[in-house]
Amino acid sequence: MTNQSPRASRFVGAGERIRVSFEFFPPKNEEMEKTLWGAIARLAPLAPAFVSVTYGAGGSTRERTHTTVKRILAETDLVPAAHLTCVAATRADIDAVVRNYVTAGVRHIVALRGDPIGGVGERYAPHPGGYRNAADLVGGIKRLADVEVSVSAYPEKHPDSPNVEADIDMLKAKVDAGAARAITQFFFDNELYFRYVERVRARGIDIPIVPGILPVQNFAQTKAFAERCGASVPAWLAERFAGLAEDPATRKLIAAAVAAEQVLDLVDRGVTDFHFYTMNRADLVYAVCHLLGLRPKAQIAAPATPRAEKVAERSG
Repeated sequence: MTNQSPRASRFVGAGERIRVSFEFFPPKNEEMEKTLWGAIARLAPLAPAFVSVTYGAGGSTRERTHTTVKRILAETDLVPAAHLTCVAATRADIDAVVRNYVTAGVRHIVALRGDPIGGVGERYAPHPGGYRNAADLVGGIKRLADVEVSVSAYPEKHPDSPNVEADIDMLKAKVDAGAARAITQFFFDNELYFRYVERVRARGIDIPIVPGILPVQNFAQTKAFAERCGASVPAWLAERFAGLAEDPATRKLIAAAVAAEQVLDLVDRGVTDFHFYTMNRADLVYAVCHLLGLRPKAQIAAPATPRAEKVAERSG
């Protein structure tokens, strides 16, 4: 006799086939840096396939992104994927960034068009001397370096696309240019993801379409973010967080339950790869990964240990 549910037993050992990746953003100050590296230290032992580091509009975080990526390379065993956009920059500027990444040891780039400097809502205009769009950027990267390139995908279409078909046209162009993987914008209704994948496959696109998962750290912020990104927020999700604005402890429990429900349903339906938008916070992502069967691997170096050793060496 066992107390284990049929669904729970299905995920025993599931970590052997589940692959995850984590997204972080470069810190703006010392406090945010501490938060980021605490999250990396917490998640690194789960041995993600890679960790990506975002790149601000118009290259606004270029130096911080580069510094973060270099530290990941120097102080951890993680594989960093550096984001790169083509907003407000010449081809020469972007090519220099690619070369700098490669020189630093980066072998994976997430190529994105990027948002206009004025933010979502402003009309996008390619730089006169720059890459026209993400597909053009992918081609430029692949001409410069033998690196893996991931791109974005939009189950509810990109806000600037006239329709889903035009969006899939752009994804096809990115794949034709050399993209090896697409990571989706976050979504909360899994049917949106599966309908999108079906349409993508019907167009002959066979690269992995990795679902982007956003654990809801703060519902109000998530809702505002979703509106800017063109992602829908179901009424049932709003209902689950209703009345919890001043109750962070309960909100955190609900957030974990919602994220776990979403990813376990995806696994039930054959999905094995997940990309988590961590927002530089580890707890919710770690909990969901635990439910997926992932367990810490002692041999995976987290940043705190080697950094402490280097400090000790300098002090000795």
